[in-house]
Amino acid sequence: MNLVENISFEERYIALRKKENRIYSDKEVSRLPDISQDHPHHKEWMMRKDSMKRLVTYLEKKNQPLKILETGCGNGWLCNQLCKIKNVEVTGLDINLTELKQAERVFKNAQRLKFMYGEIDSDVLAHEKFNVILFAASIQYFNPLKQILNAAFKHLNETGEIHIIDTHFYKPGQLAGAKKRTQDYFTNIGFPEMIDAYFHHNIEELKEYNYRILYKPSLANKFLKNSNPFTWICIKRN
Repeated sequence: MNLVENISFEERYIALRKKENRIYSDKEVSRLPDISQDHPHHKEWMMRKDSMKRLVTYLEKKNQPLKILETGCGNGWLCNQLCKIKNVEVTGLDINLTELKQAERVFKNAQRLKFMYGEIDSDVLAHEKFNVILFAASIQYFNPLKQILNAAFKHLNETGEIHIIDTHFYKPGQLAGAKKRTQDYFTNIGFPEMIDAYFHHNIEELKEYNYRILYKPSLANKFLKNSNPFTWICIKRN
């Protein structure tokens, strides 16, 4: 994707997020994932807070220096939370310049945290290697999945891990229904062009990788208030 395509996607993406009430003030971003109970996305942020806590606990248990890359970091709220872990360096990467500038502005005083504009499969990261590469609520914007994971492996050290959180992975029989719901949603909200930028990944696509499911929502989760519906996937080198 070249710069012109990036800008075009960003303009559409930002317009969509404004329509969805997902563009936040600097003050709101600085407090995320905590947000007013009156906010229309309060329930969603409680789910993401749950995912964040699980991830932070997992990484803290490693008890070692870590270099972390979040690909598709958006406004940087999760990077800010991760850089509070002892002995970590965090890099946030995105092609969404609007929210990336907000991240730099809001978290300018955060220690061991930097933000970069670009894509993981470009040369923006040069020869940098990371212990953890994270896709949080972002892998649905990357396709083909194999291509983006292989690009991530190039920047993963030998004992590193790729983590995917806050994104649905579907069984083959669920794909058609999920795609139809997405198509209806973008059409009804007035952004049908975004259908081609949103991808539904099949859990079967991970078969060739050395992966583990670290969290899987149970059937009972569907009936619990603010329950987390997302599978947490960890991928290591074979």
